[in-house]
Amino acid sequence: MASAHGSAQSSAERPTQRPAVVVTRPSGQSAALFALLERAGFEPLEFPLIDIGHVADAAPLRAALGELFAPAELGYALVVFVSPNAIDHAFTALSSAWPLHVPIGVVGPGSVAALARQGVTPPAYTIISPGAGATVTETPTDPRYDSEALYAAIEAHFGADGLKDKRVLIVRGDGGREWLADALSAAGAKVEKVAAYRRIVPEPSMRDWERIHALLAGEPHAWLLTSSEGVRNLEELAREHLTVDETLALKHVPIVTPHPRIAEAARQAGFDRITVSGAGDERIVQALVTIFAPATEQKAQQKEEPEAQVAKAQEHGYKASTAAPFSQSSQTNQESAPTDSRPASTPAHQPAQSRMTDSIDTSKTAAQSTSSTPPLPPNTPFTPYESQPKQRGGGAGTALLWLVLLIVVVVAGVGGFMLNRKFDQRDAQLAQRMQANDTQTAALRAQADQAASSVSAINTQIIQFQGKLTDAQAQSQALQQQYQDLASNRDDWTLAEVEQILSSASQQLQLTGNVQLALFALQSADTRLAATTGPQIVTIRKAIAQDMDKLRATPSTDLTGLAIKLDTAIDQIDTLPLAGEAPIAPATAHADAPANTASIAAATHQPQWKVWLQQIATGIGQQLSSLVTVRRIDNADAMLASPDQGYFVRENVKLRLLSARLSLLSRSEPALKSDLHAADTALGRYFDQSSGKVKAVRLLLQQVDQASLAVTVPDLNASLAAVHQFKRGG
Repeated sequence: MASAHGSAQSSAERPTQRPAVVVTRPSGQSAALFALLERAGFEPLEFPLIDIGHVADAAPLRAALGELFAPAELGYALVVFVSPNAIDHAFTALSSAWPLHVPIGVVGPGSVAALARQGVTPPAYTIISPGAGATVTETPTDPRYDSEALYAAIEAHFGADGLKDKRVLIVRGDGGREWLADALSAAGAKVEKVAAYRRIVPEPSMRDWERIHALLAGEPHAWLLTSSEGVRNLEELAREHLTVDETLALKHVPIVTPHPRIAEAARQAGFDRITVSGAGDERIVQALVTIFAPATEQKAQQKEEPEAQVAKAQEHGYKASTAAPFSQSSQTNQESAPTDSRPASTPAHQPAQSRMTDSIDTSKTAAQSTSSTPPLPPNTPFTPYESQPKQRGGGAGTALLWLVLLIVVVVAGVGGFMLNRKFDQRDAQLAQRMQANDTQTAALRAQADQAASSVSAINTQIIQFQGKLTDAQAQSQALQQQYQDLASNRDDWTLAEVEQILSSASQQLQLTGNVQLALFALQSADTRLAATTGPQIVTIRKAIAQDMDKLRATPSTDLTGLAIKLDTAIDQIDTLPLAGEAPIAPATAHADAPANTASIAAATHQPQWKVWLQQIATGIGQQLSSLVTVRRIDNADAMLASPDQGYFVRENVKLRLLSARLSLLSRSEPALKSDLHAADTALGRYFDQSSGKVKAVRLLLQQVDQASLAVTVPDLNASLAAVHQFKRGG
């Protein structure tokens, strides 16, 4: 008992750790909120789940903003910014000050503050927002900031049909909710949407993840989720970076959201401790204080004796039920209630009997903690129909029953009043619509009278149209006659076109010798003439057919293959060894194994000493022959060329081969042979003739030199003569 009491006392003397709040707004947009959290005793942690970036193409945004300065009857009647980010990016792209005659619609106070930073404030500018006098379904002290509330504010400002047939611009991010655009379109407005920024899924740093792991290990903390997309991004990041146990712990962490729609997204994602705070940094901080305040009170109660706690619970029983403890096991009815139905506020006081039970349970827990540290039991839920001891809760149960009955009556009265008010509004709208229908009916009757009076004018116009139709028919006949006259000259046009084709083909054939191009031109001319008839046309086609046969019979030289061989020779010049660079295989001296002089002397019938001397002389001769290598070079200039001169020798040979290639393609046989002979002479004079690469290159040059280019190219005189004779009328 002494050791347990000492450990409890030491733990109580430790400094209280500040609860952490994980803020998931985009980076750099939470400075004011951080200051409020620090002042309230929290440790803020920036963990962005959405990053804001510029759009890939800003031209549509600049074009839409340029329409702001158009005349009032042609420009926008309203511009809606869906977020402060849209305001900042749009005003960055704006070239001049915002025009005074264009109203601005924004969703919440953050956007109003963003406009104020840009110098756009009332009364000089018209700003429409739910907090500026719009009639919404929330109470005046806690307005709702969303698209529905903004539409109600816009309708209150312009009227039911105030935006009919008028242009409305919505400046937003890439994608987003379409409810406001659909509602304005249904009201008759011409809605245009433009993206001012784009949302990016961030990648938190390893340091941030280490802090998240530490928080999920058991440190008191809460998360602030300010968008449904942030909830989805948190799910994706949790699947990649958190373990299964950490993910389960994350789903039980207190979540604060500024709007019921975000709370619904969090509930669908599996989070079970959700609090709706309402818009505004102050409301968010107030909700966090409400969540974490019971934990501090519980720690203070654990320091007291169990008997004192029971007395304190009997005297001030309401303190145990003001809010739920932070731990998951002691979650209260407020946190388990639907988050869409209320913003964060101080929970209602429980009845005295329930408060007494909660206090007694807390005192029991504190008494047990002096000997061990088991987890705290959950608070006893309030059950109004459960029987309680008469000596303690008889009067409290009766008071509770009357209180519930009073609440039901008040709620029924308020509901009836609201329902009656809605019925009155519906009746007023129905009367307005009936009046509008009567006005439209009168207008339609006036239009019908005007139509009847204009029937006679229409008949007169019909007679005039008949006269114009007669004139049009006469003009059509004249055009047909002109077309026939033009069609008679079609043969002349075709013949002129064929003459031009044949002249161009003949010139190309004489200049380049390209037989295939000339053959294609003749085939094209024959195809044009096939569409016409006449004996003289047949004569021209026969002449063209004869020239086509001559071109097909002309032998062709494989210029492409010869050019490829020259390219191969040019690529190998740098690898050919010069005569002075030929590698010399060094001779290796070796000694023969000593032979049996006795057996050799017996076989040759010579003295043994003589055989021994012959072996010694032979070995000395082999050693001397390995010291000197003799090679014959006919051209002494090749041996005197330095390495720098060898570079210029190779470049001169390549230039000769390039010149030969140009001569080949231009069919200049004398220039081709001259360049080939010069290159072959240089290869034979300065390069190593024993190298296989040198022999292969010289063989390629000989093959190109032996190919015959002297082929007589036919002309197209027969076809041209037939065309000229037809034009002269022969």
